[in-house]
Amino acid sequence: MKKVTIQEIADFSGVSKYAVSRALAGKSGVSAQTREMILKAAGQLGYFKDAGKPPALLSPPDNMDGETRPGAILVLFPNVRYQDMDSLYWGPVFNGISARLNQRGADILTLTEPSGESVFSLLNPNAIGGIVTIGAVSTQVLLDIQKLDIPVVMVDHQDPAFQADAVFTDNFQCMREMMVKLVSKGYKSFQFVGHIGYAQSFYERWLGFRSALEDHKLKQEQIPELIGPEIAYIHEAVPKVVAAHELPEVFVCTNDTTAQFVMEALLKLGIHVPGQVKITGFDNTDESLPLLATIDVNKALLGMRAVDKLFWRMANPNSNFERLLIRGEVILGDGSVVTNKEQEV
Repeated sequence: MKKVTIQEIADFSGVSKYAVSRALAGKSGVSAQTREMILKAAGQLGYFKDAGKPPALLSPPDNMDGETRPGAILVLFPNVRYQDMDSLYWGPVFNGISARLNQRGADILTLTEPSGESVFSLLNPNAIGGIVTIGAVSTQVLLDIQKLDIPVVMVDHQDPAFQADAVFTDNFQCMREMMVKLVSKGYKSFQFVGHIGYAQSFYERWLGFRSALEDHKLKQEQIPELIGPEIAYIHEAVPKVVAAHELPEVFVCTNDTTAQFVMEALLKLGIHVPGQVKITGFDNTDESLPLLATIDVNKALLGMRAVDKLFWRMANPNSNFERLLIRGEVILGDGSVVTNKEQEV
């Protein structure tokens, strides 16, 4: 296949060849945000395809129970607020990782990705047997990891510039199931809330939301401000949206945290929740919220299955990369749980 050129990346990104060249070389001269954008664009175009992949003849044969490489397992957190061990979402994920590594008798190291330097300038990569990344680790750090040929499994994240195994909640299907249940209860007017470009999981939840509405032939007039970057400032964005548009019956939020912020913004406007408008969440991280529905994600299981996948990858370095999806359960506002089996009836 023809190699992707710097000019093609520049045209696709809308920046100069100089900026692309500096970004790909890891040199100064471009902002961190522009660098990240260029690297992701290069990944989408296939610039990094097969980069850093070990020659097949030099790798051990595939097997299920072969010996894994020695070394501790590194758990890498992004340098992002709320994505740490104290998080109501990521904390249980880390606990699942830690519990499974303890079961396997493996040593564990934790690190928050540093800014402004190579992640492994702080570590001896020869002492690391594998890496589990938690959440949205930056593209530059992933490319640094790629050069070291260390097995990696990513939890709840993927990047077009970096090929690796990944473990996700089945966001698309879970959101579809929740929406089908709400439609069956007579709700017809919905607005999705959350920056769908922030995370792959958010985008997949958006797709599941739209898919359910399309299947039931419900008209969807999505307010753009509720799914774009503006919504990051929920307490400012929601009042503007409410002033310009009619309230839907249900605000469908990307997660419980977003639902909480939307609820706070509405209450400040004197709009009662759930009396005047209903709100749904995702992840089931706050049982105190008066949500119409949410999805119970087994967060510890995400972490445990990531470790299982990592050890399998260590023993099978030549196998194609895999994406493991874990189903969640729909929890309705009355406390009932809609199981997968019930959805299929």
